Amino acid sequence: MTLKPLTYQIFCVSLLIIIVVLLINRKNMEKEQTIIPDKVKQEAVLSNIQSRKSVRNYIADKTISKEDITTLIKAGMAAPSGKDVRPWEIIVVDNKEILATLAEKLPYAKMLKHAPLAIVVCGNKEKSSYWYLDCSAVTQNILLAAEALGLGAVWTAAYPYDDRMNAVTESIGLPENVLPLNVIPIGYPEGETKPKDKYDESKIHYNAW
Repeated sequence: MTLKPLTYQIFCVSLLIIIVVLLINRKNMEKEQTIIPDKVKQEAVLSNIQSRKSVRNYIADKTISKEDITTLIKAGMAAPSGKDVRPWEIIVVDNKEILATLAEKLPYAKMLKHAPLAIVVCGNKEKSSYWYLDCSAVTQNILLAAEALGLGAVWTAAYPYDDRMNAVTESIGLPENVLPLNVIPIGYPEGETKPKDKYDESKIHYNAW
């Protein structure tokens, strides 16, 4: 069948329109596929932050896998660091005797008696005079990672209390240039601990007080 010139032109234009529409739809579908995973990721991250809580009771006989320990430490070491100095030192404690000793010496870390594991976040004072700031970021990352893994954890302070810092230093044999910021007991939660809603609009200020 031979098409007349006008009919052929209409056919070509129609075909072109169909192709353009298909290309636009394909581009929109690809865009949606890109946006949806990002949205899911955002919601997961924000939910994890809002769900974080201090957990002080653990299932004593349930140990934490080395894979999860590595995940916690990697998360910690992903923290920001002034001038990228990374003054942190991480000590993993799973020795029951050392955990019991720390529990006895630290006034607010008695839960270490029942924790299968503790991570001690320390800083090298010779690398940075602001080691405690970088190590605080490390600690928060570890706490968030613990929440994501279904673990319970709590920040128990060593720094800036001399007696607590000395107790940690003596218990795990830290060198003089390495100072403990905190001890983080970690384990599988026993019972339910609900997160606190700490959002307070009265503490938000724009441009000036």
